[in-house]
Amino acid sequence: MNPIKNPFSPGAGSPPPELVGRDFILEQARILLGRTKKKRSEKSLLLTGLRGVGKTVLLNEIEGLAKDEGYKTIFIEAHENKALGLLIAPYLRNLLFDLDRLAGVSHKVKRGLTTLRSFMSGLHLTVGEMTIGFRADSEQGLADSGDLEIDLPSLFIAIGEAAEDRKCAVAIFIDEMQYFSQKEFGALIMAMHKVQQLKLPLVLLGAGLPILPWLAGESKSYAERLFHFPDVGALSEEEAAIALNEPALAEGATFDPAALREIFRLTKGYPYFLQEWGYQAWNVAKASPITLKTVQEATEAVIYQLDRNFFRVRFDRLTPGEKNFLRGMAALGPGPYRMGEIVDLLKVKPTSLSPMRSRLIQKGMIYSPAYGDLAFTVPLFDEFMMRAMPQ
Repeated sequence: MNPIKNPFSPGAGSPPPELVGRDFILEQARILLGRTKKKRSEKSLLLTGLRGVGKTVLLNEIEGLAKDEGYKTIFIEAHENKALGLLIAPYLRNLLFDLDRLAGVSHKVKRGLTTLRSFMSGLHLTVGEMTIGFRADSEQGLADSGDLEIDLPSLFIAIGEAAEDRKCAVAIFIDEMQYFSQKEFGALIMAMHKVQQLKLPLVLLGAGLPILPWLAGESKSYAERLFHFPDVGALSEEEAAIALNEPALAEGATFDPAALREIFRLTKGYPYFLQEWGYQAWNVAKASPITLKTVQEATEAVIYQLDRNFFRVRFDRLTPGEKNFLRGMAALGPGPYRMGEIVDLLKVKPTSLSPMRSRLIQKGMIYSPAYGDLAFTVPLFDEFMMRAMPQ
């Protein structure tokens, strides 16, 4: 069929043609945004889930809802080797300038800019390292201690007060939050705690791997009272069928029921893989309907694309020892895996694997779904490891 009309869109953060199975999370977001505007307390949202389940897509969708409600928004993607303070300062600067450009002079906005300048001073970040044209003096003793857990709450309060003065609300979106250190997570939690206590119109919405609730709880024991942690998981078979059929129908095509069942079996309902199989099956199909035979023919191309791109970029970041560790996990099946089982399989001392386990968690390759258990953060990665390392 015509590849130009192919409705499926596999890609990192690419919105699917049909957003299915996420209504409850979107409704939670609508309630949060609505209540925050009215200065009523509501828990912020930190979405958790494996790679490829659509967390970034959902954050983008919620950002659209926030903008529709008149929010000023910033969207940040955390990085493995970049500190939170250095990451967030330029975005908050742009946000404050947006507030400053609104009609009329606001001393609260000027105060926010001064606070940000002081915050930058505490980080030893010069104006030239960010952008030119920062029109504010710093104020000694204001958010400039260099201790993020002290300074970030002061900065968030100043931004919340500036937004309140401008009669608008602010939504901060942060993706890949698992890369933050415990102290950085603690600073974010403390900042949001202060904002909620003062009922300021500022809300945090984030996303990351399933380790997020543990990181938050380890950082501050009261985190669970400030955040909801919705799990963004795989779709049901019915939802997966809708995600494939509805976009196809919009282009005048259909899937045979047997084809839909086979795609669900292969993908286990993970949205990214549904898009990949849908995309390749469409291109292989000569005409509608897309049949089981078409899906089977397309599977080789799907596996090639996944192995070359989605899986390989993660595999290539690993050391030989880390690859052997993950290969040992994969040899035990789909998981989760007991650490003792991996030790027995690799025939090594438990103490020799502990540092490697920590590094793999830090790299976002594995997580601990329960005490003593490990699992891959990337769906179907066990199958890839068996293909990449047959022996």
